[in-house]
Amino acid sequence: MTLADMSHHRPSLYTQDARTKARNAAEKRFRIYGITAVTLGVLALIVLLTSVLGSGLGSFRQTMMTLPVTLDAAVLDKKGNRNPDEMAKATTITYGKVLAQALEAVVAEKGLAPEGMKAKEIGSLISKEAPAALRDMVLANPDLIGTTIEFNVLANGRIDGFFKGRVTMESAALDSNVSPAQLELAQALRDAGMLRLAFNWAFITNPDASELRPESAGLGVAILGSAYMMLIVLALALPIGVAASIYLEEFAPQNRFTDLIEVNIANLAAVPSIVFGILGLAVFINYAGLPQSSPLVGGLVLTLMTLPTIIIATRAALKAVPPSIKDAALGVGASKMQTIFHHLLPLALPGILTGTIIGLAQALGETAPLLLIGMVAFVKEYPAAPPEGFLDPAAALPVQVYNFTQRSDPAFIERASGAIIVLLVFLLAMNILAVLLRRRFERRW
Repeated sequence: MTLADMSHHRPSLYTQDARTKARNAAEKRFRIYGITAVTLGVLALIVLLTSVLGSGLGSFRQTMMTLPVTLDAAVLDKKGNRNPDEMAKATTITYGKVLAQALEAVVAEKGLAPEGMKAKEIGSLISKEAPAALRDMVLANPDLIGTTIEFNVLANGRIDGFFKGRVTMESAALDSNVSPAQLELAQALRDAGMLRLAFNWAFITNPDASELRPESAGLGVAILGSAYMMLIVLALALPIGVAASIYLEEFAPQNRFTDLIEVNIANLAAVPSIVFGILGLAVFINYAGLPQSSPLVGGLVLTLMTLPTIIIATRAALKAVPPSIKDAALGVGASKMQTIFHHLLPLALPGILTGTIIGLAQALGETAPLLLIGMVAFVKEYPAAPPEGFLDPAAALPVQVYNFTQRSDPAFIERASGAIIVLLVFLLAMNILAVLLRRRFERRW
């Protein structure tokens, strides 16, 4: 066969044979599968965020009412001494009557009350939390007695729900806690400029509230409790995890015992979090006698849960450092400790910090272990400043979400979604911090 004949029968590079077509088709299918998977994931995330934001953003806006309140000395300070101890005898019931009378006077002056509406129905538009807030203000500043002040009060949960779409005239007709006439009055007050939706800072700063006052429930104690636990986890898990990683990676002999330790560390990273809660209940509460529902116990439990994650991430970061750097340091006379702390750890720092922050973010969102150590309890008082506050009862953000969902009032469901938004913001901030730290300390070679 001549050279011309061979070139005539050789397939052209521009013509695809059957195998090339099949390979290209498989590559196209794989790309479609990948795009489909990413699209489904993004759609699921959009649905989740839409659901949470749609039901939770209302928590950050609350229905407020501005009333001119006359603080009558004959009612609030009968002896006239302006002594806070004597004035404290006036209870929240007394202050509640003062607020109710102030609202009744405004409604009567403007002629806003629907026909046949009772005075008690008018006063019940005000939140049951408002009298306590007014009482605290007066006791803190007794000079207010005898004056008329403009006081911002919360409307009750049903009135707030009316302006947010949870409560309607039809549902109010079947509800023993609100009537259609009260909703009409609330609308009239809003039209008169006395009632408005305002940004609700109290949702961030207030403690939890009882079933009867969902409009005043907040996340203050839960945020503080979560912050205390994260401080404990950071103070314990980071140094212990890094030290254990350095020992296992650089000093531990390779034998069956260290192999067993490594296998168990990997297994602990996959253990369900509720198991750590059972361990914390048995060891820290039943055996050690530490107080239930305290940030210290919660922090210790979350430390045990976070340690495997930090150890695995730190060991991976140490392994990623090129061996030539270690060999060069040892070659010029550096000791093993100098090599580790002056060369390996600085270069492994981005991976260590990333693993630590991801471990903390995972711990921040845990609920099951905290339920077992009693953090599900209703906590009204703020924990004290550290270190005493580590032993005071507290809540945590994910547990507060669980608490809100167990309440019957629909306003608490809105609060639960709002708490989820706050939790997601913290988790997003921690992940962004991990990315920034990695980029800040990352070195290329």
